[in-house]
Amino acid sequence: MRVIFMGTPAFAVSSLTRLLQAGHEVMLVVTQPDRPAGRGKVLRTPAVKRAAEAAGLSVIQPVKIRDAEVAGRLRRVRPEVLVVVAFGQLLPRAILDIPPQGCLNVHASLLPKYRGPAPIPWALIRGETVTGVTIMEIVEALDAGPILLQRTIPIAAEDTAGTLEDRLAPLGAEALIETLRAVERGEVTKSPQNEAEATYAPRLPPDIGRLEWSRSAGDLWNLVRGLAPQPGAHTFYRGRLVRVLGAEPLPGDHPPRAGTIVSVRKGMGVEVATGQGTLLLTRLQPEGRRVMTAEEFSRGYRAEVGSAFVSTREESTTPRPGNSRPGRAG
Repeated sequence: MRVIFMGTPAFAVSSLTRLLQAGHEVMLVVTQPDRPAGRGKVLRTPAVKRAAEAAGLSVIQPVKIRDAEVAGRLRRVRPEVLVVVAFGQLLPRAILDIPPQGCLNVHASLLPKYRGPAPIPWALIRGETVTGVTIMEIVEALDAGPILLQRTIPIAAEDTAGTLEDRLAPLGAEALIETLRAVERGEVTKSPQNEAEATYAPRLPPDIGRLEWSRSAGDLWNLVRGLAPQPGAHTFYRGRLVRVLGAEPLPGDHPPRAGTIVSVRKGMGVEVATGQGTLLLTRLQPEGRRVMTAEEFSRGYRAEVGSAFVSTREESTTPRPGNSRPGRAG
């Protein structure tokens, strides 16, 4: 089929690659503009642009997809179908009406759950044990179109947002190819979404990564998993911000004040009291430093039993009563 492909991050590359492997004619790739990123504000090229250029495909990067000239450019390509995978902008009616076979979206959740731009992190943050991908027909409302195909996978205890994305990307690509085969045969079945069951996965707010130690170990573990590897959950220790990239919940008996280190387990990590149970920190990244094991952190930053992680930098520079309370030996 003659396809226009619209996508931006690495998650979308699997679908673009699979389209080419399956023999579809990708007439044009539309992706977001290069944008500055990181401390040096160096222009970063979208992963889809790099993949498309490597394959010799034509690429455009409109700032606003709603500009009339963009619809004109797409119309001149005369696509049969338009495929969208994590593009980053809502499509206007002027574009949705272009391809005779419709506009299809590969979405990384089991719709109607987790509509929006960040379905993978939110599924982990909210403690889901199952997720998947949905191929849907795009309508003007956000992720509300009829479902054409879904595929389900379990969420493993060791999954992070990064590993789950790596598993969902090829799953979505295969589901897309299967759907396009059905489109070509005229055998597509469209199922409307149940609006009563819709939940949303908005962009991650800037302060979402702060670990509030009064919450349960399970809640904090889910937050760590949902934000790893980027942007990472974070806490503060002795005035320094520390990103937490790996953790594991442990059942606790009667731990001391939330945030207190109750043991340093050799070869395992640093065990921290929470509002319910304890959280074993395994991979940490102190501000301005490399990622390290929690054991390396405990040696380099004097993470001792009885000292404490806190939720804000201000707290970390204020002595806490009870920090000298004896803890359990590792």
